[in-house]
Amino acid sequence: MVADIVGYSRLIDKDEAGALTAIRELRVGVIEPIIREHDGRLIKLMGDGLLTEFHSAVDAVVCAIAMQKAIAANQASVPGDERIAYRIGINLGDVVVEGDDILGDGVNVAARLEQLCPVGGVLISGTVYDHMRGKLALPIDFVGKQPVKNISQPVRAYSVRLEGAKPGLGLKFRARRSRSLLNAAAAALIALPVIGAGLWWTIPTEPALAKSAVAVLPFDNLGREDATSRLADGIMEDIITDLARFPDFTVIARNSTATYAGKPVDVRKVGQDLKVRYVLEGSVQRDGDEVRVTAQLIDAASGEHVWSQRWTRPAGEVFKVQSEIVREAVNQLGGSGVIMAAESRAAQRKRPQSLSAYEKYLLGRDRILTPTKERLDEAIVLFREALAKDPTLARAWVDLAWAYDQSIGYGADFAEVHPLSLMAARRAVEVDPMDAGAHAVLGNMVATDGDFVQGKAEYETALRLNPGSADILALYSGWASTFGDPQKGAELADEAVRLNPNYPPAQSGALSYAYFMADRYQDALRIIERQPAENRTRYGWVLRAATYAALDQADNAKAATSDALKRYPDLTAEGFANDPGFNDRERRKLAETIRDAGFPPCAKPEQLARIEKPMHLPECVEAADDAR
Repeated sequence: MVADIVGYSRLIDKDEAGALTAIRELRVGVIEPIIREHDGRLIKLMGDGLLTEFHSAVDAVVCAIAMQKAIAANQASVPGDERIAYRIGINLGDVVVEGDDILGDGVNVAARLEQLCPVGGVLISGTVYDHMRGKLALPIDFVGKQPVKNISQPVRAYSVRLEGAKPGLGLKFRARRSRSLLNAAAAALIALPVIGAGLWWTIPTEPALAKSAVAVLPFDNLGREDATSRLADGIMEDIITDLARFPDFTVIARNSTATYAGKPVDVRKVGQDLKVRYVLEGSVQRDGDEVRVTAQLIDAASGEHVWSQRWTRPAGEVFKVQSEIVREAVNQLGGSGVIMAAESRAAQRKRPQSLSAYEKYLLGRDRILTPTKERLDEAIVLFREALAKDPTLARAWVDLAWAYDQSIGYGADFAEVHPLSLMAARRAVEVDPMDAGAHAVLGNMVATDGDFVQGKAEYETALRLNPGSADILALYSGWASTFGDPQKGAELADEAVRLNPNYPPAQSGALSYAYFMADRYQDALRIIERQPAENRTRYGWVLRAATYAALDQADNAKAATSDALKRYPDLTAEGFANDPGFNDRERRKLAETIRDAGFPPCAKPEQLARIEKPMHLPECVEAADDAR
């Protein structure tokens, strides 16, 4: 992050003593406190600039925005010809440490961006943009590819519009920063945000292992063929790119891990060098007409294997093989997969008084993935405590909304709880508009209120932000029928289960409903019966009975209906079908199959009193007429 004072020579020529004093006061009183607030480290003063090191590209961008805004406010009353202003450029790239100096292409790119930057602005490279995408809510404009001396290919450049940056960006991104540490070792490749145009160096000061950061090492080419080497490189690059879409952890940039290619690797040393908790490594081998790919996730602190997988695929369609393996691997690792599960287990072992906001979020998330009434109550408390410590933690807002929403299925009052769900969902999107999960949960809440157009739009946005997420595919599958396309719902469910066959119990409701509405009753029943009974909601118990009825399994339907009524004795076919969040076709189908399963058909008048145009079964209309 190269920053230079605009018109430094002019300021010095006009009043050297006054200018130097003003620059120093601005640095000490404004700039340095902001750098410390964002966990930056001032390394060296260089006349008209500063040399600062951060461990996270996200922190560097947030800090740069806060600096430019604070500098502008500080200088607002200063006469125009005496006003101090900076240009800032940020790059993530290659550096080499030589004593107290840091050299290399990373330096050249950042310096070039600073020269191109408008006065008072922030210009970032494509590598920084790719790294922070999905982690920070900012209006950013692509300003083209820029030539850089000694670099063969032009560099993508993006301008941050400060006028569109929300005030919350001035806050510390504590939960994200703690998961965003990058290597600063000699000859390694790092995220190097630096302020100043001149000499560069950096010395790591953070603990050896960062929380929830992942390094993807180059996959070994066991056969040494060129084609296999290209496949290995492609798998590594795609896994890095796709994992980076998940906001729950940080993925180290490819440049930082490429130095390990073809070398013996000590995973513990990699963890220390790159400040990561997890290391993903793997291999690719061609054997005749087949390609074998292995991958394993390792805890960098203990060296223990957290997860491993092996794929054998036909070698003929290399790109199809690459895409398929990457999607499966990413969805088993990301979202509700093995990395977050491992993080939750680590948080469980800590004393409650020592838990950070992020760790409280992890504990709450663990509870909503395998929900019961008691676990949801605990989750809501944990999310609230996490947000009291860090209100910028978007993921906690997302899962607080889900926790409130799920509690309705275990008996919470809809009228009381749903507004809290909607509030938390809206807050999640406000805090991080680039979080796919935030848009998914908001889609769920507004669709529940009957706004299917916005609900569908929010889910489509979520998929654009993270198109390969099994979690979002599963959630969307449960609404596709409501949005008018039940077959799409079943297709989304198929893909979600394929990508994450070990989906959490909390997703069973959406998946089974998608299959039910597409008339794929055997698939719906398979999902329902796999879900542990203690995690089944009111909706799950009803849908189980309705599915047996749709399959003409009368005895099973009768038994399932009895199970549901023991838990929820006031259930009726009409009452359930008039719950919020269904379209007219779904209401009719639900009412009829639930009635056929053996539930009482007609709702009591008071159950439907709040509904403007309730759906009625024919026999219930006739009964009401007879009563009158």
